[in-house]
Amino acid sequence: MLKRWLERIEEGFIALLLAAMTLLTFVQVVLRYVFNSGLVWALEATTYLFAWMVLVGASYVLRVGGHIGVDTFVKTLPTRGQRAVGIAAALLCLLYAALLLKGGYDYVARLHIMGVEAEDIPVERWILMLCLPLGFGLLFLRLAQAAWRILRGVDQGFRVGDEASVVIAEHEAEAAARGDARAPRP
Repeated sequence: MLKRWLERIEEGFIALLLAAMTLLTFVQVVLRYVFNSGLVWALEATTYLFAWMVLVGASYVLRVGGHIGVDTFVKTLPTRGQRAVGIAAALLCLLYAALLLKGGYDYVARLHIMGVEAEDIPVERWILMLCLPLGFGLLFLRLAQAAWRILRGVDQGFRVGDEASVVIAEHEAEAAARGDARAPRP
């Protein structure tokens, strides 16, 4: 129950960020081209909103298995080989996320000490840049969950999007609906 609630908060936060970016950009375009005016801080705000959306969204997309994976070679391996490659990939990704988490934390800590404000927004930059440690912390958590699933044998590797098989299945369904005998066979 708590897990689902936290997932909904994550999804809602990402949707809110996207909506805020879209609305702010729309207002800025209308102000610029209709009223020959604009908001000085709009571009910077949109940039920070985008950074938050990307960094929080990366862990969300990993959770739902939406990242693109090039796994043609890995799929040719036996199950144990797929798991070994999955574990190695997970460990390397965990190292990457840990390094960026540490770097993001250090960067935010330095900004906090310096007390630097954003250029056009009257907010200290360290607050706006909290997306770095938060985003990479969430990514580390999702990668650790994926690694744990691989170690337990629940998954053979990362769950990634497989667009090619989706397109092939759609093509086969359309061809079958038309009665096309030239439809590709698996």
